[in-house]
Amino acid sequence: MGEEGTEGTVHLLCLAASSGVPLFCRSSRGGAPARQQLPFSVIGSLNGVHMFGQNLEVQLSSAKTENTTVVWKSFHDSITLIVLSSEEGTSELRLERLLQMVFGAMVLLVGLEELTNIRNVERLKKELRASYRLIDSFLGDSELIGDLTQCVDCVVPPEGSLLQEALSGFAEAAGTAFVSLVVSGRVVAATESWWRLGMPEAVLLPWLVGSLPPQAARDYPVYLPHGSPTVPHRLLTLTLLPGLELCLLCGPRPPLSQLDAQLLERWWQPLLDPLRACLPLGSRALPAGFPLHTDILGLLLLHLELKRCLFTVEPSGDQEPSSEQRRRLFRSFYTLVTATHFPPEAGQPEEKAEEVVHRAQVPRACYLVSGAEEPGTGWRLVALQLGPRRLLLLLSAQSPTHGLRGLATHTLHALTPLL
Repeated sequence: MGEEGTEGTVHLLCLAASSGVPLFCRSSRGGAPARQQLPFSVIGSLNGVHMFGQNLEVQLSSAKTENTTVVWKSFHDSITLIVLSSEEGTSELRLERLLQMVFGAMVLLVGLEELTNIRNVERLKKELRASYRLIDSFLGDSELIGDLTQCVDCVVPPEGSLLQEALSGFAEAAGTAFVSLVVSGRVVAATESWWRLGMPEAVLLPWLVGSLPPQAARDYPVYLPHGSPTVPHRLLTLTLLPGLELCLLCGPRPPLSQLDAQLLERWWQPLLDPLRACLPLGSRALPAGFPLHTDILGLLLLHLELKRCLFTVEPSGDQEPSSEQRRRLFRSFYTLVTATHFPPEAGQPEEKAEEVVHRAQVPRACYLVSGAEEPGTGWRLVALQLGPRRLLLLLSAQSPTHGLRGLATHTLHALTPLL
């Protein structure tokens, strides 16, 4: 969980399961895209050992060397994804969820039929290029965390009720029930139908919008991995302010031309100031002036039933560690507490009957202290679960260990009305 993780390398391989033909390979180093490719002999060996196990009815899911973790996952007996990570502290849980998101991104932009019934490998390779930007954003140092938590990244606008009312009215006027307001890949407000979208599209759609280059308007064909994996829908986006976009999910109608400037002005011109107030929320998530303890360097609040989360590492951005390191600390701590201490999130298939029986023995809180050998150095991480909510806090070294749970409990109660 330290600084060394910044130089770790991640390689992602996608192969046709039946033939072993590589469809693409994406890499990142230190959170940035890398051109470094794995030798074909290594790719062949990694796929070969997986296929060898399958022929013996043995499922090879993961392996570890001295400094690298490898995870394999097959989808629909058609696509095999392999990820290798040398980042320090990388867990199998994190890599498994990465592969789930990558396959979801492939379905989102290509459709399940093309992936399960491969007629022309070269054509599929070309079609999959459309997913590279989205997939690379999962490998990089993203400011979002929904790929790991499987919850939608959200922000809390200062005048949420006004925006929600306008959103509902605009959705009715536009003729679609699925509308959301997105800032930097995070959902500001959404209609009830949008919130009912299944996983992974609920996470993927705003993430896709945040990963695309700026455009005044888009008409983007998408498949819904859970809701409609073989029949495409249209994702329409309209930029209200730079970084703030209106997203509509619809069928053949309405045409993009119907969403003219007059319709936008009618619903959104009166709300220009509340819309402007949403722009800084991209990295901050919480409204300006929201009371947080000065020791808090970052927070992650999850609502495990609603599948939404608030994530920020900028309550006090002028202190060490850096924002990038704070995000890495949260990712490592989240995987630690999720895999080790807390029960799986509601609806997770890995939850077994015996785990439910022993739920009473599951801890409600845990903490991790770094740099305790030198007073005043390092930081503290604390996690608290209360009902459907789970709160993770990163705290400065000045925060006393004996007060961690009390501070986390107070903060969770303050945040509860927001999510």
